Amino acid sequence: MEMVIQLLLLALGFFMLVKGADWFVDGSSGIADKLGVPQLVIGLTIVAMGTSAPEAAVSITAALKGSAEITIGNIVGSNILNILIILGITSAIVSVAVAKSTIRYEIPWMLFITAVLLALGYTGNQVSFMEGVILWVLFLMYLGYLFVMAMRDKQEVVETEEAKPFWKLVLLSIVGLVLIVLGSDVTVDAATAIAKAAGLSERFIGLTIVALGTSLPELFTSVSAAIKGKADIAIGNIVGSNIFNILFVVGTAALILPVEFAPNFVIDTAVAIGAGVLLLVCVAGKKKLVRSHGIIMLVCYAAYFAYLMMG
Repeated sequence: MEMVIQLLLLALGFFMLVKGADWFVDGSSGIADKLGVPQLVIGLTIVAMGTSAPEAAVSITAALKGSAEITIGNIVGSNILNILIILGITSAIVSVAVAKSTIRYEIPWMLFITAVLLALGYTGNQVSFMEGVILWVLFLMYLGYLFVMAMRDKQEVVETEEAKPFWKLVLLSIVGLVLIVLGSDVTVDAATAIAKAAGLSERFIGLTIVALGTSLPELFTSVSAAIKGKADIAIGNIVGSNIFNILFVVGTAALILPVEFAPNFVIDTAVAIGAGVLLLVCVAGKKKLVRSHGIIMLVCYAAYFAYLMMG
């Protein structure tokens, strides 16, 4: 009976995520249009940080409770999933155009900070308070870059007859974000309960079940954005979310107390770097992700999952 309840909660969580992501993309992209803010900037900031809220909540809570393997596993696992599964599924459904600045600056920055996380974890087997400060300094630098880009690329506001009023767009964004966060919470709790009942390890749960659960907002938001022709939000959401996960989430957790970095996570973080390199290689030529890229990404994740199962 308990398993049936958890499965029903899992289904409820999925429903909340689908509706929440749909409303959040509509609201945030509408606000961007009204304010003349580039779609890419909205994708890299508001949408990325909003959909990363579950990672932040789960990882910081896990750190406070001493579940270090869920903290790092959730972040590293989510970043791998974001690229290989979410962009893989999204580009398998519809081609996703990638902005020039994303290829030149944001993806390389994501790769750099992932390498920084690997170096911090590898050298001391933990992310300390001072290393948390370093991550936060890098996060503030990233926000500064986004601010400059927003000012440089500010778009002319064009009103249409069908445009929703500003208050309705804000309400859509807020309600959508609340549904995303609550839906993730319900989904993660149910999935974790099911996984524990099956006798799976904390590392496996963190890298797969919890990572997938907290990445569901990115999945539904990116697919929804791509289908609606908001490609900059789709790709910006993933790249921005990965950056936010490492710099803000791990950085904040480390400021509260040292975050343990188990030796096993060296390989997982290296896989996250490999996923980022694969993304960069795929988009460097055609400036977009196509179906063949999506299939390659999904096959790569299947291989990684097989490795986790063997471990």
